[in-house]
Amino acid sequence: MSFLSFVYNPDTRDARRAFLGQSGLLLSGAAVAMMAGRDALAKGQDKGAVASDVRILNTALGAELEAIAAYQLGAESGLLQKPVLDLAVTFQGQHKEHADLLAKTIHTLGGKPVSAKDKYTFPVDKLKSQNDVLRFASMLEKGAVSAYLGAVPVFDNRDLAKAAASILGDEAMHWAILRNALGEPPVPSAFVS
Repeated sequence: MSFLSFVYNPDTRDARRAFLGQSGLLLSGAAVAMMAGRDALAKGQDKGAVASDVRILNTALGAELEAIAAYQLGAESGLLQKPVLDLAVTFQGQHKEHADLLAKTIHTLGGKPVSAKDKYTFPVDKLKSQNDVLRFASMLEKGAVSAYLGAVPVFDNRDLAKAAASILGDEAMHWAILRNALGEPPVPSAFVS
């Protein structure tokens, strides 16, 4: 069974969930971030620090909304074949979960979540094959990894940093799986930058 088949195969999903549940890793980023938002408000965290965290969260939310739109473009392009199409839809669903979490957390912190743009500028004229779509998605996921990596240390609220790190891990897995689907080494180096 290939790596891509294992990751997406519904028959292995329960085994992966059981392993993660036993390791304690199923405490979702949503739970961590929502608790962090309530804790920040309950502890009377500095309003400037909360506003800074809300700005970072809104930047992340904007990127998640862009990813949702990009995966929609890929799914509707007619260029993706199964199981890659299913994988793209799965990744899009995970980006929707990230966006929902971020929006709720922003709201909990008293901020106003950004909205999706009416139109995104994607290189549609360069998307002529499944590999083109995969390469485009891979580039976006790599950018998300870098963005979350940069955001984690600047959160004032450390619980929000943990939640962002959880999303960073998911983005890194997306990037690795897309690279693998392209026939590239899934992990190109020992460090992410």
